Amino acid sequence: MATYPQARKKFAQHWLKNDKILAKILTAAQLKSGDRILEIGPGTGILTSQLIHQVAAVLAVELDRDLCEFLVKKFRNADKFLLLQGDFLELDVDSQLVGLSQFQQPNKVVANIPYNITGPIIEKLLGTIAQPNPRPYESIVLLVQKEVADRLYARPGSRAFGALSVRVQYLASCELITPVPASAFSPPPKVESAVVRLYPRPLEVAATNPQYLETLLKLGFAAKRKMLRNNLQSICERDQLSQILEQLELNPQCRAEDLSVSQWVQLSNLLHKD
Repeated sequence: MATYPQARKKFAQHWLKNDKILAKILTAAQLKSGDRILEIGPGTGILTSQLIHQVAAVLAVELDRDLCEFLVKKFRNADKFLLLQGDFLELDVDSQLVGLSQFQQPNKVVANIPYNITGPIIEKLLGTIAQPNPRPYESIVLLVQKEVADRLYARPGSRAFGALSVRVQYLASCELITPVPASAFSPPPKVESAVVRLYPRPLEVAATNPQYLETLLKLGFAAKRKMLRNNLQSICERDQLSQILEQLELNPQCRAEDLSVSQWVQLSNLLHKD
């Protein structure tokens, strides 16, 4: 029986041990035999073991050197598996795959990612409003902290809806797959978790100036309790903004979280002048 490495707090490591949750992650990924999967933070390889048997290739990125040694031994006979050691946020994955055509350009992401860097990982996978990923994935299935998951798929008007919600939903549709209790991990984290699925896609009506939209979001959500017209007064006169909000059939006293993604885009397009 394999001896698993001890989870390290500094890497925010928690090993998934619940087979039912694992099965839901795999089902959500809608795996096909020709898929090339990117897995970030494979840990002890519980998810990796299942992926390898269902797809054409699994490219895993792991920071922990001890885990890398463990994974290399565990999957030494798996020709569908390639492990890169390093920080996913810093690693130039494409440059590491020169001459390895089997693993190039993964089309899906399936991962239990470190909670302490969830935001930056999602940004690297999706890109930003101003610079979307030029090679978007077909789907991204992630096990994340529930508080973050709530923000990813939040709807306008809800307490969880914020700048992250708009930025992600501008680039992808997002849905909750299943909540995950702390007891599903060893050691159990101090927070609840959830599995979410993202489908990268362009909006029907995009921002004419994406960078300006980014600026609006930063200002608009800077103080969520304030009315939007107060948060944006540094770049727009209150009367002008009130007129535009009425044009969008929005209450002039609305707050940032009251606007849908498409309304944020419309606001940006109406306010920005080339």
